[in-house]
Amino acid sequence: MPTCPLTAFASWTARRWLVAAGTAVATFLLLGLSTAVIPNPVFGRSVAPTDWAMEVLIATSALTGLLTATYVATGREEGLDKKGTVGALLSYFAIGCPVCNKLVLIALGASGAMQFFAPIQPYLAVAGLGVLTWALMVRLRGEMTCSITLPEEAKEETTSRS
Repeated sequence: MPTCPLTAFASWTARRWLVAAGTAVATFLLLGLSTAVIPNPVFGRSVAPTDWAMEVLIATSALTGLLTATYVATGREEGLDKKGTVGALLSYFAIGCPVCNKLVLIALGASGAMQFFAPIQPYLAVAGLGVLTWALMVRLRGEMTCSITLPEEAKEETTSRS
């Protein structure tokens, strides 16, 4: 009977929760300030943030924090999974100002950004949050796999071969 990957949270140490919280706050500030979803004197927007931008920012920050914490003290040698980066990037484009994005402006121009890019931003948000959630579930499922304990005879045999 499969268990829910979210039960892996029960085994997390305080250090992992601290990493999750710190990464979530850093993500919130980095994405929120640079897209001016959080008003600030450094970055501005030509178009006001959407009604759902703050909710997407909060969800992206929480998921990114949790996903990052899955890489802390897992005992496995591995590189970062690119799915999480793609998810966060999609969310970033979703909450950003459509006419402030230089790539969109170059590709579509200001009127094209509003006419073509702005309407797909909600879909980018859903896709970004979906990819982040999927990446987190894959990582949590991996934490729940049981390790193999070798009997003493097999350990000795493995050691003698070395």
